[in-house]
Amino acid sequence: MGVERVMGIETEYGISLTGAPHANPMVLSGQVVTAYAQAHGVRAARGSWDYADEAPLRDARGFEMGRSVAHPSQLTDEWGSDDDPTLANVVLTNGARLYVDHAHPEYSSPEVTTPRAGLTWDRAGELVMQEAVRRLAASPPGINLYKNNTDGKGSSYGTHENYLMRRSTPFAQIVTHLTPFFVARQVMCGSGRVGIGVDSRVPGYQIAQRSDFFETEVGLETTLKRPIINTRDEPHATADKYRRLHVIIGDANHCDVAGLLKLGSTSLVLELIEADAVTDRLSVRHPVATLQAISHDPTLTHVIELEDGRKLTAVQLLWRYYEMVDARLDQTGEGEQPHTAEVMRWWADVLGKLERDPMSAAAEVDWVGKLRVLQAYQEREGLAWNDPKLKAIDIQWSDVRPDKGLFNKLRAAGRFTELIPEEEARRAVTAPPEDTRAYFRGRCLERFPDNVVAASWDSLILEVPGVRALRRVPMMEPLKGTRDAVGDLLDDASDVGELLAALAAAD
Repeated sequence: MGVERVMGIETEYGISLTGAPHANPMVLSGQVVTAYAQAHGVRAARGSWDYADEAPLRDARGFEMGRSVAHPSQLTDEWGSDDDPTLANVVLTNGARLYVDHAHPEYSSPEVTTPRAGLTWDRAGELVMQEAVRRLAASPPGINLYKNNTDGKGSSYGTHENYLMRRSTPFAQIVTHLTPFFVARQVMCGSGRVGIGVDSRVPGYQIAQRSDFFETEVGLETTLKRPIINTRDEPHATADKYRRLHVIIGDANHCDVAGLLKLGSTSLVLELIEADAVTDRLSVRHPVATLQAISHDPTLTHVIELEDGRKLTAVQLLWRYYEMVDARLDQTGEGEQPHTAEVMRWWADVLGKLERDPMSAAAEVDWVGKLRVLQAYQEREGLAWNDPKLKAIDIQWSDVRPDKGLFNKLRAAGRFTELIPEEEARRAVTAPPEDTRAYFRGRCLERFPDNVVAASWDSLILEVPGVRALRRVPMMEPLKGTRDAVGDLLDDASDVGELLAALAAAD
């Protein structure tokens, strides 16, 4: 299997309204989703999402949290009024979901099977948000969006990854072997932030935007008492076969290489855990405190204490994971797979640069590239880390607008290593991946938009002309519904009734 598995990224975007810092972000987020949906002839309604199979309070440790004690933010399966703009929701023809998640517009990518595809459809999400902002700018004052994870004033919002795993893998093993990796992974994948602490009160610069907001090692929550390992057990697939690992500890990446490594290295470590091939237990003493200490040290010299007494830097710890993965790939022969080889090549390249001179990774790693720009401002204007100008630059870095976002302007100038051509990202705005069930979801929305009553990751609810009852099409196997499996059926069907008949005959 190598690096390939079903995966995806959910990104909540920061939001603001010019001249109105106290505007209701939920209302603003609803306007973002609605503006994009209306431009593409889709009604952004809460009821367009099928919540029947969602179970956000089910815990991978073997129990379910009671609704009476759950924080309201955890009740993601509750319906609201279709007329409430703060609950706007739309499923896109590329198989993605665009909706209001609490106080932010969120783009949840379609299911993909490779890190490169994950990166492509995540970049498509940036283009979706750019279009929404552009359309809203016609009615000033305009709403703007930021691909970041904190407003610098104490609030954090997530970039979550999802990986499909074998249900047979003991969850305790996942916790044991994945926690050290997540503690250290930020040195490759952190997006950088001005300020230390949840409210950025302490002057300084740190590697990751999210690290200061984590409080515990393992838990179900995502918006409070954030855990390094999230235990939500909501597979969106055949439950006795699959587990969906919901990762909430990552940053929103702009750099292609960092984004590829975030998905790719994690998938490879998961493969190592699934195969019971972890040969070196790297358990960290005091994981939460260590996570934050690493983030606060851009020199990468902080020493991690392992439970067995060893002391390693974050880069050295990641090298150990790399070496175990490399040995496993040699045994299986999967290291020659193109997508796996690409991740391994960049993993070694980035670790080598971070080890020799962190600043040499400025073209590949977000936090390094941002730090280089901030240091240039510091040197030119004599700015200290607590200067408001640096915090403003930090925010401007993640502005989604091509002509305003600092990262976007530097990328256009060739300052960063690009892996995904612009035309591929633009195609992914409307076209779904072809090798997962996202293809069936997206093509149905393209071919028969008036007949799709609701959708979810694992179902479609269709209205068939002349049939009184709605038809629910289950999609519990993420690797079914691909172009190879249903592409001709979708192309040949003149209406949704013909499609359903063809699907029944194909079974």
